Amino acid sequence: MKTMTKWLMTGMCTFLIQQPVHAESMNETRYVALESKELPERAPRFVFDSGLKFDYPDAVRGIYVTGPAAGGNKFNELIKYVDETDLNAMVIDIKDDWGNVTYKSEDPDSPYAGIGKDHIKNPKEILRKMEDKQIYPIARVVVFKDTLLAKEKPEWSFLDEKKVWENGRGESFVNPFMKEVWDYNVGIAIEAAKMGFKEIQFDYVRFPEGFEKKEDELKYNMGDYDEAKISHTAKRVQAVTDFVSYAKKQLEPYGVDVSVDIFGYAATLPEAPGIGQNFTKISENVDVISSMIYPSHWTSYFGIEKPDLEPYDLVKEYAKLENRKLKELEAPPTSRPWLQDFTASYLGAGNYQKYGKEEVEAQIKALNENGIDEYLLWNAANRYTKGVDYTP
Repeated sequence: MKTMTKWLMTGMCTFLIQQPVHAESMNETRYVALESKELPERAPRFVFDSGLKFDYPDAVRGIYVTGPAAGGNKFNELIKYVDETDLNAMVIDIKDDWGNVTYKSEDPDSPYAGIGKDHIKNPKEILRKMEDKQIYPIARVVVFKDTLLAKEKPEWSFLDEKKVWENGRGESFVNPFMKEVWDYNVGIAIEAAKMGFKEIQFDYVRFPEGFEKKEDELKYNMGDYDEAKISHTAKRVQAVTDFVSYAKKQLEPYGVDVSVDIFGYAATLPEAPGIGQNFTKISENVDVISSMIYPSHWTSYFGIEKPDLEPYDLVKEYAKLENRKLKELEAPPTSRPWLQDFTASYLGAGNYQKYGKEEVEAQIKALNENGIDEYLLWNAANRYTKGVDYTP
């Protein structure tokens, strides 16, 4: 972890040279020494060209791919499956749920070179394969759930007395109030854009679940939001929204779209008070909004007692609700929900069913009938149902 520590000490300067902001967080002498370096031109005069060319599909229909799957033998199997069906996109982990960067950078001077896993040994090679088949590449970057960074930089996290706080699954989060955390993640997104990914999908753009119940017990820095004359709930919403807006601006010179994953229930509320997600405010700052609307994850909110057993009705009711919310916006983003292609046996007997062709098609049909043509399929093990009609 020594390399990571070195980056944390000097890497912010790297980002500030590219995008000169947050100067107060840097070592002053180091900044003066580097300040004379030529800055890259900024949009619209400069747009980075990765050398790879991808056309946006008629409508994105994609699958989730883990880092190990993208870098292993399974990738060829997934490429073949997408190529032979009406699927046309892949969402690939570039920074995973624990904070690991999933590739070894081709650039030995990359600030992330010391923390990259070798899951994807040659990112450019997999992107060339995708280019050959015109499979639209989306880079998934998990933002604020980051156990690795939290342990390395406790001051960027939440402390329970003197230890980094962990949830019941042993996971830690970093602090969305801190702009250093923003830059750390935006830097990874920029590397993905330079590789040739056409879209950056930010996930876990939120505070930990139930944060409002523990906010007074934990120690953490509120940064620039400390003095704001608004409630703590409003501060969390503002921090999350500001990160999304900031990330989108920083990524403009790289010609990529920006999408955000968001809890499906966030669209049902004015704002999700604990986690800081406001569906409308996030939607105003992205190109694509991807609500996670897996039937298994709902209670009886829509009057459906056992949602996992009724995927068509659940998705239909959600789609109608989301359409109403997005119509209120002057420039709504593309809606591209996450759908369920897994069996939620953890719900217990009588509350779940085995998901296969019929259940996946039911979700897609419900979206299509409500004017939503784009979607993504989630299966954590990357085992997707065969024989599905993806364009019913």
